[in-house]
Amino acid sequence: MTDKEQSVQHFLDLANRAGRGKFKIYIGMSAGVGKTYRMLQEMQAMVRNGINIQIGYIETHGRAETHALLAGLPAIPRKQVFYKGKMLEEMDLTTILLLSPHWVVVDELAHSNIPGSKNEKRWQDVVDLLNAGINVISAINIQHIESINQEVKAITGVEVQERVPDSILQLADEVVNIDLTADELITRLKEGKIYDQSKVDMALRNFFQADKILQLRELALKEVATQVERKVEIEVPRSQQMRHESFLACISTNDEVARKVIRKTARLAAYYHADWYVLYVQTPRESADKIALAAQRHLINNLKLATELGAEVIQEHHVKISEAIINTAMQKQVTTICMGKPHISLFRIILRTNLFNQLLKTLSTNDIDLIILS
Repeated sequence: MTDKEQSVQHFLDLANRAGRGKFKIYIGMSAGVGKTYRMLQEMQAMVRNGINIQIGYIETHGRAETHALLAGLPAIPRKQVFYKGKMLEEMDLTTILLLSPHWVVVDELAHSNIPGSKNEKRWQDVVDLLNAGINVISAINIQHIESINQEVKAITGVEVQERVPDSILQLADEVVNIDLTADELITRLKEGKIYDQSKVDMALRNFFQADKILQLRELALKEVATQVERKVEIEVPRSQQMRHESFLACISTNDEVARKVIRKTARLAAYYHADWYVLYVQTPRESADKIALAAQRHLINNLKLATELGAEVIQEHHVKISEAIINTAMQKQVTTICMGKPHISLFRIILRTNLFNQLLKTLSTNDIDLIILS
């Protein structure tokens, strides 16, 4: 059995679970990366294995390599609809539900149906199929996902109108990224494998620029990574999972340093999809009656900033800062502690203190990282 057929078998095994139909989505950074091609390759392998699978809707966009893969594949005829003086074709949802194949391939997940159809959007058709117990393989470009629509607009200058809610990706049992480098994608475009040659020059001047493709590729990779992480959390026992990252930002009343520590820790936590906390330890020297009102005001504003950025704020009263940090880190099962860079003279003093050595020793023993942020 080839690697591709083993992959097919793995997904077929998912369908043995009771409940609604299983859902697999191929996702890519743009048109032309090979999503439809890969779906048809997978379908060919399934047909060879005697699986009851039908094409519900496929759009080859006239690409010869993709169109060639349609040979021998069973398909449910499209429904013809007369709309605004034109005869158009749509996926025949009613017939698919009536025939109830074990599997169905549905391309162009973000497509808007012709007015008067049962559902406004094709992704809603897919939900109907899944609820009927039919397994679905589909495809979408990253720019059609609702939550990153504005990021895509900032990159490409174009606001995509056809979008799907993020909950559709969360509904998927598998999300597979079809990845190409920017150079590979541009080469495919120039060879006429994506659009007709008459459209190539315009595409190269607009959407298909290396910097834009690279940023869209990053979005696609991050999205798939998020879906995989979600799947791990649901399906892999906690005891077998890799360590879940958790950050602790330690701040003082130093306004400028505190803000930098909070913002940098927020970015780290977002990158790792991690929980994070902000700790302020009030020593007797920093009691309310001993520090300036301006410092108190800055501290309150920074704690508010941390909350707005998604942190859980922790305030402790303790005579020993290092002990408070250790206690909080252990209690919250923190994996990384972030703190600002002290003044050089203070840093030398800290390094000579037993408390800081105790902190380092405790962190090392418990596999906790320490980041000194500039």
